Amino acid sequence: MTYALPPGFDRRLTPARADLAAAHLEGQVASARFVEGRAVRVELPVVPLAPSRVVNAARDSELLYGEEAVLYEDEAGFAYVQSVRDGYVGYAVSPAFRPRRAPATHRVAVSRTHLYPGPSIKLPPNWLIHRNSRLTVERETSEFAVTDTGAHVIAAHLEPLDRVASDFVTVAESYLGTPYLWAGRTSLGIDCSGLVQTALEACGIAVPRDTDMQEKAVGAAIAFDGDVTALRRGDLVFWKGHVGIVAGPDTLLHANGHHMMVVGEPLSGAIARIRDKSYGEVTSVRRLPA
Repeated sequence: MTYALPPGFDRRLTPARADLAAAHLEGQVASARFVEGRAVRVELPVVPLAPSRVVNAARDSELLYGEEAVLYEDEAGFAYVQSVRDGYVGYAVSPAFRPRRAPATHRVAVSRTHLYPGPSIKLPPNWLIHRNSRLTVERETSEFAVTDTGAHVIAAHLEPLDRVASDFVTVAESYLGTPYLWAGRTSLGIDCSGLVQTALEACGIAVPRDTDMQEKAVGAAIAFDGDVTALRRGDLVFWKGHVGIVAGPDTLLHANGHHMMVVGEPLSGAIARIRDKSYGEVTSVRRLPA
């Protein structure tokens, strides 16, 4: 039998099943058992987050290196977790998580960088990690930042958590040509809402994961009658199931399944194609504060 949450609870954001739920949900949802979660940290570069334990199940999102999560169950090789970053709930492979140590101090501020086992770029790297991945830096040399795991990272590729990018459109443009990947969040593969979320996070702006959530939460709705000249750089254009970024006059930047990559294309042409072939009419345009 499918487990049904009470009205007002979103499956994607609610750590609850028929047999287990988060302790803070007791009295709000029905479950056989309520448990306290454990604080963990992601220690693999990219970890798929899926709605079930089924191997090769369709993914909902990805967790990145250094991100924090709350672990509610670890069984048969799968962890049932909730991302601290955006609240997303799902299953991921258990070896991806370790107990949380010291808080993160820095984030990756470039599309991707390597973790080296020592202070030399000639050493074979341990991992390739991605923008917005988080690290705890314990010391720095002239070239490297050294983390609490002993990994060495090019210091110029990192920024302290309180230092953010100033223009999320510029960040998003750095993903041009990145392959489209459902649920992706990195320069190796990204989807439309992942591009928006990733670029805004680099600027210190936390937003939800999916397009329907973003359309409700990001910025403020502005009137749009189809006149693309009324839009400005940084406006977000939403369809039912898709989002793109206005990158300039009549220019839409988006990860999409038509081109199967991140592209910039004429907004007026994209609106017509999307209306006729996929997501229908534009549902709203949202504008962030200047």
